[in-house]
Amino acid sequence: MGLFLGLLLGLGLLLVVASGRAAAPRPVPRRRRTQELLEQAGVPGVSAWQLHAISGAAGVVVAFAVLVLTATYPLALAFGVFAALLPFRLVSGRRTARLRLLRDLWPEVVDNLASAVRAGLSLPEGLTAIGERGPVQLRVPFARFGEDYRVAGSFGPCLARLADDLADPVADRIIETLRMAREVGGTDLGRVLRTLSQFLREDARVRAELESRQSWTFNAARLAVAAPWAVLLLLCLNGATVTAYNTPTGAAILTVGGLASYLAYQLMRRIGRLPPEPRVGRWDTTSGGCDAAARGGVRA
Repeated sequence: MGLFLGLLLGLGLLLVVASGRAAAPRPVPRRRRTQELLEQAGVPGVSAWQLHAISGAAGVVVAFAVLVLTATYPLALAFGVFAALLPFRLVSGRRTARLRLLRDLWPEVVDNLASAVRAGLSLPEGLTAIGERGPVQLRVPFARFGEDYRVAGSFGPCLARLADDLADPVADRIIETLRMAREVGGTDLGRVLRTLSQFLREDARVRAELESRQSWTFNAARLAVAAPWAVLLLLCLNGATVTAYNTPTGAAILTVGGLASYLAYQLMRRIGRLPPEPRVGRWDTTSGGCDAAARGGVRA
């Protein structure tokens, strides 16, 4: 009896400890992260492997050009690596600029939707109307939603596909609010939308102020990383400098300098960056009416 009570106590303690642990999030594949980066940057027509191919081609071309000019393999490899990273930095910068632009447009979208609901339109009709009278930058995804819904007639899967087309954290919050309002029902949708619009405006104002204050940190980090390598590129015009780096010691210096530049830049970014806005409400669109509608040629 004592052994049974001991085992029962141990099992109870194990369940208590296990219940307090948060479930580990499923890691997102690197290819999927890259594809989402491209979607948020507004270039969904470019796939992840195409971006990697462009990056590799840029690295090879720059490395070959530096090798022809300096006849120094360590220098060519160093500048080739920097050139290979440049396409990702350009896409990341485009993503930041696009999300900043859309952040200022979402309150207007919510206001248009609230006006449509107040005028007696349903949620699908209000979302479709944004494709005609909403902000120009967002008309295409909402127009596609209208086409999908007219063909499939299924609000949930079409709303999920709209979230994938928009690829925006703020849009995820809006769409999740609409999905819950559709499922729960009620007469307070107009008030909910007005409250959401006010919240989005306040959030955009605060985040814009913080981004303006942190911009000097990022600019200083970029300047601190680029300046030594720009000076090194100018020094390579001197034959004695090129000869010095064409040795094992010179290659080691370049390697240490490159690692130091990378680590310092990442540290500055981590110190100065704002918490990223997570994506929410990611639904599976591999099945459902809108997927069938798309296969039937809705998006053609």
